[in-house]
Formats: sequence, structure tokens, C-alpha cells
Amino acid sequence: MDSNQELLYKDECYKIVGACMEVHSNLGCGFLEPVYQEALALELQQRGIPFEKEKEFEIKYKGFVIPKTYKVDFLCYEHIIVELKALSQLTSDHIAQVLNYLKASQLKLGLLVNFGISSLQHERIIL
Repeated sequence: MDSNQELLYKDECYKIVGACMEVHSNLGCGFLEPVYQEALALELQQRGIPFEKEKEFEIKYKGFVIPKTYKVDFLCYEHIIVELKALSQLTSDHIAQVLNYLKASQLKLGLLVNFGISSLQHERIIL
């Protein structure tokens, strides 16, 4: 990853990850993903971070819109996808999921956040 990619939406990501860390420090690990999603929505709101929860994106194929849509956990600042997990570990499948969301939305940056372990885990995924 070059330095230009690391700087993409740096300040916004810092704020989002800070909100995730606050949720994790208060709830710890062990809850199901929907609990973290609700808590993070409250935390984002309290911090004044603009977001849409469960934002849907159309999928296009050869100029046609497919009836199936992608629903991301959060769209923050209108250009950062935030996908939450509550697992013992992340896999390449989870990264591929965020990459697919980025392709469908035509956005450039996704944050994959895992609340399922003792230390909050997050990855920046750039298309």
C-alpha cells in the first residue's frame, strides 16, 4: 500500500475507528453483530459523524440493474463503507465482501471492523 492510499479519507477514518473503539471498550467482545451495529449508530450520532445505516446499493450488469442489492452496515461521510463483524477472526472472504461492496457502490474505501476479539480489529480496504 503506497502513501497516497494510506491518506485516503484519513481524518474521517480516524473518527470512525475512534467511535468503534469506544463501542468496543464499553461492550467488549461476545455480543452478536446487530448489538454492535446499534451501539455504533448511537456513537456515530453522538460524535456528529454523518452516516446511513444499512445503505442499499444496486448491482449493475452490462447496463442492467440486477434485482439483488448489497446492503452495507454503514455508509459514513457519503463515501466510506463500514462493514461490521463479530467473529474470532477475519478471513479473505470478509475482505472480498467489502471489495464487492466497493465495486457495486463505485466507492474507493471500506473499513472492515471486527468486534469479536479482545482487541478491536479494523482494516482499510481500498479499491
